Amino acid sequence: MAAEPNLEFKPRKSQSGRSKSGKPGLGRADLITAAGLAVALGGILGGLLIEGGKLRDIVQFTAALIVLGGTAGAVMVSTPLHVLRGAMKRLAGVFLDSRPDLNDITEVLIGYVTQARKNGLVSLEQEAEEIADPFLRKALNLAVDGTDLQEIRKMLELEMDIEAQTAEAEAKVFESAGGYAPTIGIIGAVLGLIQVMKNLANIDEVGHGIAVSFVATVYGVGSANLFFLPAAQKIKARHYAELQRKELILEGVSGMVEGLNPKLIREKLRAFTGGSAAAPAKADEAAKPAPAVAPGLQDRPQMEG
Repeated sequence: MAAEPNLEFKPRKSQSGRSKSGKPGLGRADLITAAGLAVALGGILGGLLIEGGKLRDIVQFTAALIVLGGTAGAVMVSTPLHVLRGAMKRLAGVFLDSRPDLNDITEVLIGYVTQARKNGLVSLEQEAEEIADPFLRKALNLAVDGTDLQEIRKMLELEMDIEAQTAEAEAKVFESAGGYAPTIGIIGAVLGLIQVMKNLANIDEVGHGIAVSFVATVYGVGSANLFFLPAAQKIKARHYAELQRKELILEGVSGMVEGLNPKLIREKLRAFTGGSAAAPAKADEAAKPAPAVAPGLQDRPQMEG
């Protein structure tokens, strides 16, 4: 008996022991995000220290308050409340990777396809109700209920399209923040210069004040390019991965409704997992050299017609 796939998204198990594809949970820490932030901040702060600067030169609570508060306010004005809430929920996905293994999902689907081929789609009715993943549960229930394949595709693709629009709108929240932050930083710098103008009689205070006023610009440009804009791209990447998972499920369930052979469906789903070993036997045959011509035939003159 083949070993049960290790599903990272914590699937349930049926009485038969087969894993149920569950909706991705919080997942594990995304080390590449943390490493990227560390490298960026390390490079900037390291360059400051090499040039003889000090960390306290850019640590200004007032500048941070102006930039972050102003940016947050601008985003709230430009974004509907429900989109803003959704964007805040997606923020966890920037630091956590909940992406399931598509190979494991493929194995789960092939298990359902095999059972349906042997015992009919109706045999999946009880198991379909116990599936944790809403998308897979909906797809299997539609298949078990005898819904036409075209209607199944329309319903599930509509759900995927709506989710894509929602993810795009929520990612734009951080893109908007990335656009507002540098401008708010300039406002903070101007406010700082206004305070400097009040102390023109003291040249030492003027120099210090000018240096402090430009910290707001650093905060604005830095927060936009080191966090807000990259976070928007990471949210889009997470959505694309989720969309690929759902497309895989849709193709697997569609093949099951069509009554395709499980082996054929597995080969079809291999495209989603990036598997290059589609058919080792065929690859070996393709790699074989062409059969040699029998001795003496290559020198035999062609017959004239």
